Amino acid sequence: MFITPAFAQASGATAFGSSDMLVQFAPFVVIFAIMYFLILRPQQRRAKEQRAMVQGARRGDTIVTTGGLIGKITKATDDTEVELEIAPNVRVRVARSGIGDVRAKGEPVKDAPSK
Repeated sequence: MFITPAFAQASGATAFGSSDMLVQFAPFVVIFAIMYFLILRPQQRRAKEQRAMVQGARRGDTIVTTGGLIGKITKATDDTEVELEIAPNVRVRVARSGIGDVRAKGEPVKDAPSK
């Protein structure tokens, strides 16, 4: 009475069971590949370019911090900090990770005089 004929038709074990599973997972693989090439890969490339730009900032460069301060690098104290002049005779130390953009490249670093 409550049992429909569809329940009575049980499928037998076939040799094609693994291919059915592959067909079911194929859309997920395709979606992941599209997501990787359209979202993740360009994001990784932009992060790499940002990291290279921040590490390449040197004396004389005009930068914008992530907080919105605009200034000129007066001294690179070490690999993690720079000294930034935001107004005449007003200098602050900024972590390199706080650099948002390098607007203008400054003069190259002067070499030590050869002896």
